[in-house]
Amino acid sequence: MEDPRLQKFAEVLINHSVKLQKGEKVLIEMFDAPQEVGLALIKEAFKAEGIPLLEIKNQRMQRSLYINGGEEFFKTAADCELHRMKQMDCYIGIRGIANDKELVDVPGDKMSMFEKLWLLPVHFEERVNNTRWVVTRYPSLSYAQKAKMSSEAFEDFFFNACTGLDWEKASAAMDKLAAYMDKTDRVRLLGEGTDLTFSIKGLPAIKCAGQFNIPDGEVFTAPVKDSVNGVISYNAASSYRGFTFENIRLTFKDGKITDAKANDTKRINEVFDSDEGARYVGEFAVGVHPGIDKPMDDILFDEKIGGSIHFTPGNCYHECDNGNKSAIHWDLVLIQTLEYGGGEMYFDDILVRKDGRWVVEELKGLNKENLLV
Repeated sequence: MEDPRLQKFAEVLINHSVKLQKGEKVLIEMFDAPQEVGLALIKEAFKAEGIPLLEIKNQRMQRSLYINGGEEFFKTAADCELHRMKQMDCYIGIRGIANDKELVDVPGDKMSMFEKLWLLPVHFEERVNNTRWVVTRYPSLSYAQKAKMSSEAFEDFFFNACTGLDWEKASAAMDKLAAYMDKTDRVRLLGEGTDLTFSIKGLPAIKCAGQFNIPDGEVFTAPVKDSVNGVISYNAASSYRGFTFENIRLTFKDGKITDAKANDTKRINEVFDSDEGARYVGEFAVGVHPGIDKPMDDILFDEKIGGSIHFTPGNCYHECDNGNKSAIHWDLVLIQTLEYGGGEMYFDDILVRKDGRWVVEELKGLNKENLLV
Protein backbone atom coordinates (compact mmCIF):
# COMPACT_ATOMS: atom_id res chain seq x y z
CA MET A 1 0.00 0.00 0.00
CA GLU A 2 1.43 3.35 -1.05
CA ASP A 3 2.30 5.75 1.75
CA PRO A 4 0.12 8.87 1.27
CA ARG A 5 2.99 10.99 2.59
CA LEU A 6 5.10 9.84 -0.36
CA GLN A 7 2.41 10.81 -2.85
CA LYS A 8 2.17 14.28 -1.31
CA PHE A 9 5.98 14.54 -1.35
CA ALA A 10 6.04 13.78 -5.09
CA GLU A 11 3.24 16.28 -5.73
CA VAL A 12 5.17 19.05 -3.94
CA LEU A 13 8.36 18.35 -5.91
CA ILE A 14 6.69 18.11 -9.33
CA ASN A 15 3.99 20.76 -9.01
CA HIS A 16 5.36 23.29 -6.51
CA SER A 17 9.16 23.02 -6.66
CA VAL A 18 9.92 22.61 -10.38
CA LYS A 19 6.39 23.36 -11.68
CA LEU A 20 6.70 20.79 -14.45
CA GLN A 21 4.63 21.72 -17.50
CA LYS A 22 3.26 19.73 -20.42
CA GLY A 23 6.02 18.54 -22.75
CA GLU A 24 8.88 19.57 -20.45
CA LYS A 25 11.75 17.21 -19.68
CA VAL A 26 12.72 16.49 -16.07
CA LEU A 27 15.79 14.55 -14.94
CA ILE A 28 15.20 12.59 -11.72
CA GLU A 29 18.61 11.72 -10.26
CA MET A 30 18.57 9.39 -7.26
CA PHE A 31 21.45 8.54 -4.94
CA ASP A 32 20.91 5.57 -2.60
CA ALA A 33 17.15 6.09 -2.57
CA PRO A 34 14.44 3.40 -2.70
CA GLN A 35 12.46 2.55 -5.82
CA GLU A 36 9.23 3.79 -4.26
CA VAL A 37 10.24 7.45 -4.41
CA GLY A 38 11.32 7.12 -8.06
CA LEU A 39 8.05 5.45 -8.96
CA ALA A 40 6.03 8.15 -7.22
CA LEU A 41 7.92 10.90 -9.05
CA ILE A 42 7.62 9.18 -12.43
CA LYS A 43 3.85 8.81 -12.00
CA GLU A 44 3.45 12.43 -10.92
CA ALA A 45 5.61 13.66 -13.81
CA PHE A 46 3.51 11.79 -16.35
CA LYS A 47 0.35 13.06 -14.64
CA ALA A 48 1.67 16.58 -15.34
CA GLU A 49 2.23 15.49 -18.97
CA GLY A 50 5.97 15.93 -18.61
CA ILE A 51 8.79 13.70 -19.85
CA PRO A 52 10.73 12.13 -16.96
CA LEU A 53 14.24 10.70 -17.33
CA LEU A 54 15.72 8.62 -14.54
CA GLU A 55 19.31 8.28 -13.29
CA ILE A 56 20.08 5.93 -10.39
CA LYS A 57 23.42 6.28 -8.61
CA ASN A 58 25.08 4.59 -5.67
CA GLN A 59 27.65 6.42 -3.56
CA ARG A 60 29.76 3.30 -3.06
CA MET A 61 30.16 2.92 -6.83
CA GLN A 62 30.74 6.67 -7.20
CA ARG A 63 33.57 6.32 -4.69
CA SER A 64 35.25 3.73 -6.92
CA LEU A 65 34.91 6.05 -9.91
CA TYR A 66 36.43 8.98 -8.00
CA ILE A 67 39.36 6.97 -6.63
CA ASN A 68 40.28 5.20 -9.88
CA GLY A 69 39.38 7.85 -12.44
CA GLY A 70 41.86 10.23 -14.00
CA GLU A 71 41.44 13.52 -15.83
CA GLU A 72 40.22 11.86 -19.04
CA PHE A 73 37.56 9.91 -17.12
CA PHE A 74 36.22 12.97 -15.29
CA LYS A 75 36.07 15.01 -18.51
CA THR A 76 34.26 12.20 -20.35
CA ALA A 77 31.73 11.69 -17.55
CA ALA A 78 31.10 15.42 -17.40
CA ASP A 79 30.69 15.71 -21.18
CA CYS A 80 28.05 12.96 -21.20
CA GLU A 81 26.09 14.38 -18.28
CA LEU A 82 26.40 17.94 -19.57
CA HIS A 83 24.94 16.93 -22.94
CA ARG A 84 21.91 15.45 -21.18
CA MET A 85 21.53 18.31 -18.70
CA LYS A 86 21.42 20.84 -21.53
CA GLN A 87 18.28 19.13 -22.82
CA MET A 88 16.47 19.31 -19.47
CA ASP A 89 13.92 21.88 -18.39
CA CYS A 90 13.85 20.63 -14.81
CA TYR A 91 15.97 18.62 -12.39
CA ILE A 92 15.03 16.75 -9.21
CA GLY A 93 17.88 15.37 -7.10
CA ILE A 94 17.06 12.78 -4.43
CA ARG A 95 19.95 12.29 -2.01
CA GLY A 96 19.60 9.24 0.17
CA ILE A 97 22.38 8.01 2.43
CA ALA A 98 23.55 4.45 2.98
CA ASN A 99 26.87 5.46 4.56
CA ASP A 100 27.57 9.15 5.03
CA LYS A 101 31.31 8.46 5.37
CA GLU A 102 31.56 6.69 2.02
CA LEU A 103 33.84 9.34 0.52
CA VAL A 104 36.02 10.00 3.56
CA ASP A 105 39.06 8.17 2.17
CA VAL A 106 38.90 9.54 -1.38
CA PRO A 107 42.16 11.51 -1.83
CA GLY A 108 41.74 15.27 -1.79
CA ASP A 109 43.27 15.70 -5.25
CA LYS A 110 40.73 13.27 -6.72
CA MET A 111 37.82 15.11 -5.09
CA SER A 112 39.20 18.40 -6.39
CA MET A 113 39.36 16.90 -9.88
CA PHE A 114 35.74 15.73 -9.59
CA GLU A 115 34.59 19.14 -8.36
CA LYS A 116 36.40 21.13 -11.05
CA LEU A 117 35.91 18.87 -14.07
CA TRP A 118 32.51 17.29 -13.36
CA LEU A 119 30.51 18.98 -10.61
CA LEU A 120 31.29 22.56 -11.67
CA PRO A 121 30.34 22.39 -15.39
CA VAL A 122 27.37 20.03 -15.04
CA HIS A 123 25.74 21.36 -11.90
CA PHE A 124 27.04 24.79 -10.88
CA GLU A 125 27.28 26.18 -14.43
CA GLU A 126 24.51 24.33 -16.32
CA ARG A 127 21.94 22.81 -13.98
CA VAL A 128 21.81 25.66 -11.43
CA ASN A 129 21.74 28.38 -14.07
CA ASN A 130 19.55 26.86 -16.78
CA THR A 131 16.99 24.50 -15.24
CA ARG A 132 14.24 24.74 -12.65
CA TRP A 133 15.75 22.49 -10.03
CA VAL A 134 15.16 21.09 -6.58
CA VAL A 135 17.36 18.92 -4.37
CA THR A 136 16.02 16.91 -1.46
CA ARG A 137 16.84 13.99 0.81
CA TYR A 138 14.99 10.79 1.65
CA PRO A 139 14.63 8.97 4.98
CA SER A 140 16.99 6.09 5.73
CA LEU A 141 18.40 4.34 8.78
CA SER A 142 21.59 6.36 8.38
CA TYR A 143 19.67 9.66 8.36
CA ALA A 144 17.72 8.66 11.45
CA GLN A 145 20.99 7.85 13.23
CA LYS A 146 22.50 11.22 12.21
CA ALA A 147 19.42 12.95 13.61
CA LYS A 148 19.55 10.77 16.75
CA MET A 149 15.97 9.67 16.16
CA SER A 150 14.12 6.41 15.72
CA SER A 151 13.34 5.53 12.12
CA GLU A 152 9.64 6.24 12.61
CA ALA A 153 10.25 9.56 14.34
CA PHE A 154 12.66 10.67 11.63
CA GLU A 155 10.21 9.79 8.86
CA ASP A 156 7.55 11.90 10.59
CA PHE A 157 10.01 14.76 11.02
CA PHE A 158 11.18 14.54 7.39
CA PHE A 159 7.76 14.52 5.76
CA ASN A 160 6.48 17.24 8.08
CA ALA A 161 9.47 19.46 7.24
CA CYS A 162 8.95 18.88 3.51
CA THR A 163 5.17 18.96 3.18
CA GLY A 164 3.76 20.12 6.54
CA LEU A 165 4.36 23.82 5.92
CA ASP A 166 2.05 26.17 4.06
CA TRP A 167 4.66 27.21 1.55
CA GLU A 168 2.55 30.08 0.21
CA LYS A 169 2.18 31.59 3.71
CA ALA A 170 5.88 31.12 4.40
CA SER A 171 6.72 32.69 1.05
CA ALA A 172 4.74 35.83 1.88
CA ALA A 173 6.55 36.16 5.23
CA MET A 174 9.93 35.80 3.53
CA ASP A 175 9.07 38.58 1.06
CA LYS A 176 9.32 41.10 3.92
CA LEU A 177 12.77 39.87 4.93
CA ALA A 178 13.97 39.97 1.32
CA ALA A 179 12.71 43.56 0.99
CA TYR A 180 14.44 44.54 4.24
CA MET A 181 17.72 42.98 3.12
CA ASP A 182 17.48 44.72 -0.27
CA LYS A 183 17.68 48.10 1.47
CA THR A 184 20.51 47.02 3.81
CA ASP A 185 24.18 47.89 3.39
CA ARG A 186 26.09 46.69 6.47
CA VAL A 187 25.53 43.40 8.30
CA ARG A 188 27.08 42.54 11.64
CA LEU A 189 26.95 39.13 13.34
CA LEU A 190 27.79 38.81 17.04
CA GLY A 191 27.98 35.73 19.23
CA GLU A 192 30.33 33.47 21.10
CA GLY A 193 33.58 33.52 19.10
CA THR A 194 31.93 35.60 16.37
CA ASP A 195 32.25 39.26 15.43
CA LEU A 196 31.85 39.60 11.69
CA THR A 197 30.96 42.54 9.44
CA PHE A 198 30.30 42.76 5.72
CA SER A 199 28.24 44.62 3.12
CA ILE A 200 25.37 43.27 1.02
CA LYS A 201 24.72 46.60 -0.72
CA GLY A 202 23.52 46.27 -4.31
CA LEU A 203 23.17 42.47 -4.17
CA PRO A 204 19.62 41.08 -4.37
CA ALA A 205 18.01 39.10 -1.56
CA ILE A 206 16.25 36.00 -2.84
CA LYS A 207 13.68 33.98 -0.94
CA CYS A 208 13.66 30.20 -1.12
CA ALA A 209 10.22 28.79 -0.41
CA GLY A 210 10.41 25.27 -1.82
CA GLN A 211 11.63 26.00 -5.34
CA PHE A 212 15.27 24.93 -4.95
CA ASN A 213 15.39 22.73 -1.87
CA ILE A 214 12.87 20.65 0.02
CA PRO A 215 12.78 21.23 2.92
CA ASP A 216 13.32 24.94 2.34
CA GLY A 217 13.05 28.18 4.22
CA GLU A 218 15.81 30.73 3.73
CA VAL A 219 16.50 34.13 2.23
CA PHE A 220 19.93 34.42 0.63
CA THR A 221 22.14 37.06 -0.84
CA ALA A 222 25.94 37.44 -1.04
CA PRO A 223 28.46 39.72 0.60
CA VAL A 224 30.33 42.29 -1.43
CA LYS A 225 33.35 40.14 -2.19
CA ASP A 226 36.07 42.18 -0.45
CA SER A 227 33.92 43.54 2.38
CA VAL A 228 34.11 40.67 4.89
CA ASN A 229 36.17 41.32 8.01
CA GLY A 230 36.35 39.68 11.41
CA VAL A 231 35.86 36.18 12.73
CA ILE A 232 33.04 33.64 12.68
CA SER A 233 32.80 30.45 14.76
CA TYR A 234 30.31 27.97 13.35
CA ASN A 235 28.50 25.80 15.90
CA ALA A 236 27.01 23.15 13.61
CA ALA A 237 29.14 20.24 12.44
CA SER A 238 29.53 19.96 8.68
CA SER A 239 30.57 16.95 6.62
CA TYR A 240 32.50 17.73 3.44
CA ARG A 241 34.24 15.25 1.19
CA GLY A 242 33.10 12.56 3.63
CA PHE A 243 34.83 14.06 6.69
CA THR A 244 32.90 15.66 9.56
CA PHE A 245 34.37 19.06 10.43
CA GLU A 246 33.64 20.55 13.85
CA ASN A 247 34.57 23.77 15.69
CA ILE A 248 35.21 25.62 12.44
CA ARG A 249 36.57 29.11 13.00
CA LEU A 250 37.35 31.40 10.07
CA THR A 251 39.12 34.75 10.15
CA PHE A 252 38.56 37.20 7.27
CA LYS A 253 40.43 40.24 6.06
CA ASP A 254 39.07 42.23 3.12
CA GLY A 255 36.93 39.29 2.04
CA LYS A 256 39.55 36.55 2.18
CA ILE A 257 39.88 33.72 4.67
CA THR A 258 43.28 34.39 6.20
CA ASP A 259 43.06 31.77 8.92
CA ALA A 260 40.99 28.59 9.11
CA LYS A 261 40.84 26.25 12.08
CA ALA A 262 38.79 23.11 12.81
CA ASN A 263 39.12 19.69 14.36
CA ASP A 264 41.37 18.93 11.37
CA THR A 265 43.04 22.19 10.43
CA LYS A 266 45.22 20.65 7.73
CA ARG A 267 42.25 19.05 5.98
CA ILE A 268 40.09 22.18 6.07
CA ASN A 269 42.88 24.27 4.55
CA GLU A 270 43.21 21.71 1.75
CA VAL A 271 39.57 22.47 0.89
CA PHE A 272 40.13 26.23 0.95
CA ASP A 273 43.26 25.85 -1.17
CA SER A 274 41.29 24.13 -3.96
CA ASP A 275 41.22 27.36 -5.98
CA GLU A 276 41.39 31.12 -5.44
CA GLY A 277 37.65 31.56 -4.96
CA ALA A 278 37.45 28.96 -2.18
CA ARG A 279 38.81 31.50 0.33
CA TYR A 280 36.12 34.07 -0.50
CA VAL A 281 32.41 33.93 0.29
CA GLY A 282 29.68 33.36 -2.29
CA GLU A 283 26.55 33.35 -0.12
CA PHE A 284 25.04 34.79 3.04
CA ALA A 285 21.66 33.35 4.00
CA VAL A 286 19.17 33.47 6.85
CA GLY A 287 17.32 30.31 7.92
CA VAL A 288 13.63 30.62 8.89
CA HIS A 289 12.05 27.13 8.86
CA PRO A 290 9.91 26.87 12.02
CA GLY A 291 9.95 23.07 12.13
CA ILE A 292 13.74 22.60 12.02
CA ASP A 293 15.43 23.61 15.26
CA LYS A 294 18.55 21.47 15.69
CA PRO A 295 21.43 20.38 13.43
CA MET A 296 21.84 16.84 12.13
CA ASP A 297 24.97 17.32 9.98
CA ASP A 298 22.95 17.45 6.81
CA ILE A 299 23.17 20.81 5.15
CA LEU A 300 19.82 20.62 3.39
CA PHE A 301 18.19 20.63 6.83
CA ASP A 302 20.76 22.51 8.89
CA GLU A 303 20.91 25.61 6.70
CA LYS A 304 17.14 26.09 7.11
CA ILE A 305 17.15 26.04 10.93
CA GLY A 306 15.00 28.86 12.26
CA GLY A 307 17.32 31.36 13.96
CA SER A 308 20.40 30.38 11.96
CA ILE A 309 22.55 31.87 9.24
CA HIS A 310 24.90 30.21 6.80
CA PHE A 311 27.97 31.94 5.46
CA THR A 312 29.33 30.06 2.49
CA PRO A 313 32.92 29.97 1.25
CA GLY A 314 33.15 29.42 -2.50
CA ASN A 315 31.01 29.85 -5.56
CA CYS A 316 28.21 32.41 -5.70
CA TYR A 317 24.86 31.82 -7.39
CA HIS A 318 24.19 33.53 -10.70
CA GLU A 319 20.99 35.09 -9.27
CA CYS A 320 23.19 36.97 -6.81
CA ASP A 321 26.55 37.32 -8.48
CA ASN A 322 29.22 38.93 -6.32
CA GLY A 323 31.93 37.87 -8.75
CA ASN A 324 33.28 34.91 -6.79
CA LYS A 325 33.80 31.72 -8.77
CA SER A 326 34.99 28.41 -7.35
CA ALA A 327 34.51 24.66 -7.58
CA ILE A 328 33.70 24.86 -3.86
CA HIS A 329 30.34 25.90 -2.39
CA TRP A 330 30.37 24.94 1.28
CA ASP A 331 27.40 26.03 3.36
CA LEU A 332 28.54 26.43 6.98
CA VAL A 333 25.96 27.09 9.67
CA LEU A 334 25.89 29.32 12.74
CA ILE A 335 22.82 28.86 14.97
CA GLN A 336 21.98 31.90 17.09
CA THR A 337 19.11 30.57 19.22
CA LEU A 338 19.49 30.54 23.00
CA GLU A 339 19.86 26.76 23.00
CA TYR A 340 23.05 27.17 20.95
CA GLY A 341 24.57 30.13 22.75
CA GLY A 342 22.46 32.97 21.36
CA GLY A 343 23.69 35.84 19.23
CA GLU A 344 22.70 39.04 17.49
CA MET A 345 22.27 40.14 13.90
CA TYR A 346 22.35 43.82 12.91
CA PHE A 347 21.33 45.40 9.62
CA ASP A 348 22.81 48.90 9.31
CA ASP A 349 23.37 49.07 13.08
CA ILE A 350 19.75 48.12 13.85
CA LEU A 351 19.26 44.95 15.90
CA VAL A 352 16.93 42.81 13.77
CA ARG A 353 17.28 39.39 15.40
CA LYS A 354 18.35 38.46 18.93
CA ASP A 355 18.88 34.90 20.13
CA GLY A 356 17.15 33.60 17.02
CA ARG A 357 13.99 35.71 17.36
CA TRP A 358 13.07 38.62 15.11
CA VAL A 359 12.68 41.85 17.08
CA VAL A 360 11.94 44.35 14.29
CA GLU A 361 8.16 44.73 14.01
CA GLU A 362 7.93 44.17 10.26
CA LEU A 363 9.89 40.91 10.53
CA LYS A 364 8.13 39.34 13.53
CA GLY A 365 5.95 37.33 11.15
CA LEU A 366 8.99 35.08 10.66
CA ASN A 367 9.00 33.97 14.29
CA LYS A 368 8.06 30.36 14.85
CA GLU A 369 4.59 30.91 16.29
CA ASN A 370 3.59 32.94 13.24
CA LEU A 371 4.76 30.42 10.62
CA LEU A 372 3.44 27.14 11.98
CA VAL A 373 0.28 25.93 10.27
